[in-house]
Amino acid sequence: MRTLFIIGITLISSLGLSQQKKYSFTLDEAVEFAMDSSYTAINSRREIAKSLKQKWETTATGLPQISGVADYQNMLKQPVTLIPGEIAGGEAGTFIPVTFGTKQQMSLTATLTQLIFDGSYLVGLKASKVFVEYNENANEKNLLQLREGVINAYGGVLVAQEGIRILEHNLQTIHSNLNETKAMYENGFVEAEDVEQLQITMAQISNDLKNAKRLESISKQMLNLTLGIEVDAEVHLEDNLKSLTEQSIGIILQEQEFNFENNVDYRIAKNLTRQRELELQLEKSKALPRISGFVNYGTSAFDNDFVFFDSETSWYQSSIFGVSMEVPIFSSLQRSAKTQQAKISLEQAKTDFKQAKQQILLELDRAESNFEYAIENYRTAEENLKLAESIEKKNTIKYKEGISSSFELRQAQTQLYTAQQEYINSMKTVIDTKVALETIINSPELLSNNTNQH
Repeated sequence: MRTLFIIGITLISSLGLSQQKKYSFTLDEAVEFAMDSSYTAINSRREIAKSLKQKWETTATGLPQISGVADYQNMLKQPVTLIPGEIAGGEAGTFIPVTFGTKQQMSLTATLTQLIFDGSYLVGLKASKVFVEYNENANEKNLLQLREGVINAYGGVLVAQEGIRILEHNLQTIHSNLNETKAMYENGFVEAEDVEQLQITMAQISNDLKNAKRLESISKQMLNLTLGIEVDAEVHLEDNLKSLTEQSIGIILQEQEFNFENNVDYRIAKNLTRQRELELQLEKSKALPRISGFVNYGTSAFDNDFVFFDSETSWYQSSIFGVSMEVPIFSSLQRSAKTQQAKISLEQAKTDFKQAKQQILLELDRAESNFEYAIENYRTAEENLKLAESIEKKNTIKYKEGISSSFELRQAQTQLYTAQQEYINSMKTVIDTKVALETIINSPELLSNNTNQH
């Protein structure tokens, strides 16, 4: 029995492991996946859905509204009215207490109301449309930031993996050098300091490798979180750092003509200006009359007993039609003050809009400069790495031949390791600055494939 229990637990565990979903993405596939499944994209689409519902809420206020009321009254103690006694044949100057009506009554009423004219309602319809446009632009900005975040996180994982690969190769090389140096020391060809120098280098590389593996794990979790999947899910990256860097350089973004309308920050600033214009129109519309109409239909029944559900009970119908017009006459200049505030807010929005345009141009120039510098720095780092490898190789040969010291070899190795790290970082910088520039330019095809799917 115990054996069967262990086998059952093992099968269940194996089944659970086999059902754990695994992912494999190129960079473009990762971006496309995030556009659909990331937490940011999901909630961003919900914001658009909310704005559409809010637009309909505004529209519905000007459409017919129907309400119904059911009213039941039971006069537990009917009010008494005194009438002159002579009316009922009594003495003059006396009063007779009487009650009027029935003890119980029920009424059913339905009322239809319709807004005929309201200036603020017309402005509200325009404002709801602008609000939807604002949320659509905000959604596009979220997707652009999401795309940038995915690319940065994807590149971060590749940097960590490339760093591990280089450190493992360096560790293997140092370990081989250390074994050779120990043998030479045992035969009296080198001093103990030579062995110790290599041991220091090996210890440092070992620590760096352990840290790089930890960073790789964290980088993968950050990527998974950006994609909208479990942070511990297994994800295989199909692209490599070198190819992505060369692809980034191969796209000559500077040749594209910049169009302000493509920039999402520009469109959001325009939305905000339009909102201030509508707020001014709203304050002005409050000086206009408001006209509405209504019609209702009701039926009532009366009796001393609760017989309202009996078929013999008589119900008496009634109906009313009416129109009302509310005209603002004097508000002690309150409306004027609000209108002036709205005018000032509009002027502020126009100034902010001008500033936003200049800010976008500045960001564009900065992004282009950063991208060009990143490419130049990448080319330099690539050449420096070749030189550092050559220097390290020569110093290794010289050291083995007894021409140079272990200190000189360590300097050459340290220089090589620095060049390797700078080369990796330069590739990541090219990718990051390229996507930053793309975000500002935001060419129509940048998100078209993804946004069309939603």
